[in-house]
Amino acid sequence: MKVLKFGGTSVGKPERMHSVAQLITADNDQKIVVLSALSGTTNALVEISQSLSEGKKAQAKQQIDKLESHYRTFCDELVKQEAGRASAKAIIDEHFEFLNIILKISFNEALNKDILAQGELLSTRLFCVSLEEAGVPAVLLPALDFMSIDEYEEPEIPKIKIKLGNLINQHKGQKLFITQGYICRNAKGEVDNLKRGGSDYSASLIGAAIQAEEIQIWTDIDGMHNNDPRVVKKTFPIDQLSFDEAAELAYFGAKILHPASIWPAQHFNIPVKLLNTMQPEAKGTIITEMPNGNGAKAIAAKDGIIAIKIKSSRMLLAYGFLRKIFEVFEKYRTPIDMITTSEVAVSLTIDSETHLDQILKELQPFGTVELDHHQTIVSIVGNEVAATPSIITKLFDAIEGIPLRMISYGGSRHNISILVNGQFKEKTLQVLNKGLFGLE
Repeated sequence: MKVLKFGGTSVGKPERMHSVAQLITADNDQKIVVLSALSGTTNALVEISQSLSEGKKAQAKQQIDKLESHYRTFCDELVKQEAGRASAKAIIDEHFEFLNIILKISFNEALNKDILAQGELLSTRLFCVSLEEAGVPAVLLPALDFMSIDEYEEPEIPKIKIKLGNLINQHKGQKLFITQGYICRNAKGEVDNLKRGGSDYSASLIGAAIQAEEIQIWTDIDGMHNNDPRVVKKTFPIDQLSFDEAAELAYFGAKILHPASIWPAQHFNIPVKLLNTMQPEAKGTIITEMPNGNGAKAIAAKDGIIAIKIKSSRMLLAYGFLRKIFEVFEKYRTPIDMITTSEVAVSLTIDSETHLDQILKELQPFGTVELDHHQTIVSIVGNEVAATPSIITKLFDAIEGIPLRMISYGGSRHNISILVNGQFKEKTLQVLNKGLFGLE
């Protein structure tokens, strides 16, 4: 069995949804298809939820009506027969009745999660109506019936495996299953989600749970590129990456793949293919256990980074100092991306302001704390890249003249990272594209 995930742009228009139907029925392989919400829907739902949280019910009503109008227009193009249109209308009526009812309910975080789940619930149900009209047999597997996370928001793969297996076994002989990405249930049994971009994560978790033959991630770009094509004019798709290389790229900013989506596939050694819905004939990128040669493969950039520097003369030769620093971040469940140390200071980076005030308050007793916002981590990724002297030379020749805030070298053999002010991000990506790949 294969797992195929299609993102919001892949199902964002009726004709694209029809193209997805053609792709998944091109062969007779058994498969689970994971769908995101239609492009723009999750953002619209976030805005509705935000309006409700601020007590702006009239504004929320306008936003709901606008989204409903979009879906009704969408379905006019998606299905043409009377039976299909009646089914699609009933689905839209049901979900937007819920969104209108919540205008009368006190807002809370649980309700927010229910609101955000509507996009995937809508896209999968409407897709199944479209398949039915086309005469394609398919079974909808509700993700809320099998996808779950524990109290630490970690996926419960053993439970997912049992529940999903039981659901599939109820439909022996069925070749095609449809389910939602992103959404799940939490430890309380409430509707929750795997955070933004979580449909990739869903696909990887499902692939791990069923021991899939392969996991396919279908987007609107032909595989992982060597650089950000939105910033750099000339880029190229990478044929093959190892799990380690892909994980580094995803974590440090490559938008095509959700950072958490690598480890379930890697743990069970399931190949992951990155493919283009708009160009299904394109080779794309395959991610496997083994690397394909050494050297720089790609550059990724992660924005919104906060650099924190703790300076203290007491740090000199003081064992336990770093442990105490790290315990502050552990207490607030805030991951650290980069770290450098000297005799009197430690600099590190985080990518979230969620608990920043509390963290800074608890760091104050250790020394002088300096803060830099709007930083960008630029990572050069490739097998053994940190052990290849020629790449180090090319890297520093290329970035001559760009002010560096931090350098991380040696923490991973597959990654060299530098921290620059966000205003130098584009220039850094461009000069590295020329210096490392010879592309202007």
